[in-house]
Amino acid sequence: MKKTLIASAIAAATFSGSALAMESASELAARMDSMPEVYGNIQYVVYHADVKGGENGLEHADNGSTIGVKHDHEIAPGITGFFKLELEGLAADDKDRESGLEDVDEAYIGVRGDSFGQLWVGSDDSTYESAIVKIANFYEFAAYNFGGEFETGEGDLVQYQTPSFGGLTLGAAVQINGDLDDASLPDKGADKSYPYQLAATYAVDNVELAVAMDSNDGAGGPNNENTYGLRATVGLDALSLTGQFQTRKDVGDLFGAHAVYSIGANQFAASYELAVADDASDTEASTITLQALHNLSDHMYVYVEGYLGDGDDGVYGVADESERSALAVGGVYYF
Repeated sequence: MKKTLIASAIAAATFSGSALAMESASELAARMDSMPEVYGNIQYVVYHADVKGGENGLEHADNGSTIGVKHDHEIAPGITGFFKLELEGLAADDKDRESGLEDVDEAYIGVRGDSFGQLWVGSDDSTYESAIVKIANFYEFAAYNFGGEFETGEGDLVQYQTPSFGGLTLGAAVQINGDLDDASLPDKGADKSYPYQLAATYAVDNVELAVAMDSNDGAGGPNNENTYGLRATVGLDALSLTGQFQTRKDVGDLFGAHAVYSIGANQFAASYELAVADDASDTEASTITLQALHNLSDHMYVYVEGYLGDGDDGVYGVADESERSALAVGGVYYF
């Protein structure tokens, strides 16, 4: 429930002669400030996807609707405790589904302070992903973007981020996979493990540089070679430019370039991504993404995204073919 509605409810109770009527305005304000913030969104998308020589079709889908609650409070002067819980899997497009909100997107608790930074525990975007993976996380539909060849997941994490030292921020994360963890989960290995990530981000004026690594020790993927990533972002008034590079031995390299231009209520974006596999043929696959987004209000926007993929024959699962495409039209209401 939004705080404005909560305030109305408190006011109604006050004028009705309840116990709240004895409280002062400052006490009511303090009570409201101590309440958690509830937020959420509904996301719909209609898209058509096609793989040349393979499957194609149309779908109306929930594109990641969520509802969440978060809160923070002062533990001591200069030290704040906080938590966040965000649920997804709502399937807002399917009334007949028997369950909803069945997945945890983010759930963590932590402490932060100006002098020591931030420490938090739980499920959240990992340190490596937050520092490097900007292109795939930018788009709304994003089904054909390349995320990255790193294995450490977003659960069971202990993460730490330093305060800024003249624009330099350091981060670290470790995933705790114990003997009793469920090894069937996609980001868990069969054995006890403690995969870790390290990152450094430097921001000065309109330039941000980031470098990070993932040890890939936990999930039993193609190997446990480290993933290394590098990102640079430059802001030029209404224009933002980003370049990304990721590499992992015996897996492959990912390259990406991204541009975003904002004017008034409109946003236009384009990107090019290239994946080169570390195999005998250096197999390549690429994706071009275009986006046009319009903000209808402070709480609602609509968008169109187009995806065109190409590469070596067979990269999309069809022999002697190498093309795939998608067109997505969507809308989001958030509060």
